[in-house]
Amino acid sequence: MYGHAPPDPFVQSVQAGRASLAKDLEVGSEAAFRGDGPELERVVPVSGRGWSGPRWLRRAVGPVVLLVWWQVLSASGVLAEDVLASPGAIATTAGDLISDGTLPSAMLVSLQRVAVGLLLGGVIGVVLALVSGLSRLGEDLVDATVQMLRSIPWVGVIPLFIIWLGIGEAPKIALISLGVAFHLYLNVYAGIRGVDAQLVEAGTALGLGRWGLIRHVVLPGALPGAMTGLRYSLATAWLALVFGEQVNADDGLGFLMNQAREFFRTDVIVVCLVVYAILGLIADFLVRTLERLLLQWRPTFTGQ
Repeated sequence: MYGHAPPDPFVQSVQAGRASLAKDLEVGSEAAFRGDGPELERVVPVSGRGWSGPRWLRRAVGPVVLLVWWQVLSASGVLAEDVLASPGAIATTAGDLISDGTLPSAMLVSLQRVAVGLLLGGVIGVVLALVSGLSRLGEDLVDATVQMLRSIPWVGVIPLFIIWLGIGEAPKIALISLGVAFHLYLNVYAGIRGVDAQLVEAGTALGLGRWGLIRHVVLPGALPGAMTGLRYSLATAWLALVFGEQVNADDGLGFLMNQAREFFRTDVIVVCLVVYAILGLIADFLVRTLERLLLQWRPTFTGQ
C-alpha cells in the first residue's frame, strides 16, 4: 500500500535524454579544447543571396533604362521634339550652355540664394524650436503662432514680399527662408519633445542641472529630428528658389527656365531640371554624411 510507485516511462525517457545531451556537450567541449572538434561553417541567410555587384551599379540600372527608353521613343518619332527633347539633344544643349558660361553663372547665383536663405531660415527655425520646445511658456507664446502661419501657402505670400521688400534679391531670399524655417521648426520641436522622459530622470538623478540636461540629454536626443528637418528644408529651398527666381530675376536657373519657356526650348528646361536634381542629390549626400558623423551613437536598420 505504501510501496514505491513504478517509474513513469515518460520521465525515464526525459532523464535519459538529458543525460545523453550532457554527455554530448562534455565530449564536444573536450574536442573543442583539443582543437580536433568539427569545423564550424558560416551560415549565410537566404535573403542575403542575390546579385552581389557594386551598389552604385545597381542604383544606376533604373536611370539608365529610363534614358534608353526615352531615346528610343524620341528616335522613333513617338515622342515629338517640341513636346520633349531627346536625351542626345539635351546633352548637346548642356554642353553649349556650359561652354559659353551661361549654366555655371546661373548655378552660382542660384546656389548663393539658396545658401543665404537656408542659413537665415535655419537660424530662425531652430531658435523658435528651442524656445518652444524647452519651456512650456515658450510653447504657449510661439507654437500657436507658428502653426497658424505654416498653414498659409508660403508661395502665396510672394505678392506681399514684393510690396514689402521690392523686386530685388530680398523677396527671393525671404521666400526660401520662410519655407526652410517651418520645416526645421517642426522637426526640431518634435525631436525635443520626443526625448525619452526616463533619460531626463536619469540625468537629474546623476546631478545634471537644467542646462546640463539640455546639453547632454535633450539636444543629442533631438539631433535625429534636426537632421530630418534639414533634409526637408533643403528640398523646400530648391522648390522655393524656382518660384523666387520668377520674380523679376535677371540671372539664375529659374531665369533660364523662364526664357526657355517663352521660346518653347524644352531642352533648356530639362537641362535646368537636371541641374536642380543633381544639386539636390549632392545636398542630400552631404546631409547623410553629416548624419553618419553626428549620429554614430545611434545604430539604425540599413536594410537586408
